[in-house]
Amino acid sequence: MILEGIVTSTDSAGQINIAPMGPLVEPEMDVLRLRPFKTSHTYQNLKQHGQGVFHVIDDVLLLARAAIGELDQLPELFPAQKIKGQVLKSACRWYEFEVVELDDSQDRADILAKVVHMGRLNDFFGFNRAKHAVLEAAIIATRVHLMTREQIKNEFDRLQIPVQKTAGPKEIEAFGLLHDFVNRK
Repeated sequence: MILEGIVTSTDSAGQINIAPMGPLVEPEMDVLRLRPFKTSHTYQNLKQHGQGVFHVIDDVLLLARAAIGELDQLPELFPAQKIKGQVLKSACRWYEFEVVELDDSQDRADILAKVVHMGRLNDFFGFNRAKHAVLEAAIIATRVHLMTREQIKNEFDRLQIPVQKTAGPKEIEAFGLLHDFVNRK
């Protein structure tokens, strides 16, 4: 199954990249299969350094900001324990990983990573339709180059309904940021 979350990775200058990513996982969470586009910072960082951290989060505002490259400042981080990387302090849980295979012969790389350490920080808030709608909107925002304006508008119109019915302030802000972003494209 695909589990949506955030990956932190580090470039050669030590700069942290924070990006939403949905690796293929099994319930054991001992291996991650990531499929970043080769144009992404995540791909470049993992190809160069072969290490990163996958985070399970419930903060859709952070996920939305990361998806559209509008992180005004880095969220609170702390050093990973088994790799050279950074962990999001607000994560529910995290998985430090090392790349064991990387195939970049297609547009999207296929990266197999072994989890070498995991930790838990916060309880998962729970299911909420607005959080799921924002997640879907963030995925659309990262794929505006693959969709028509009409498809994007139709999807956002559909996703706005659960946001209006069930959102809290963070979900409303996140959906608004994503809506503005796709309208500028």
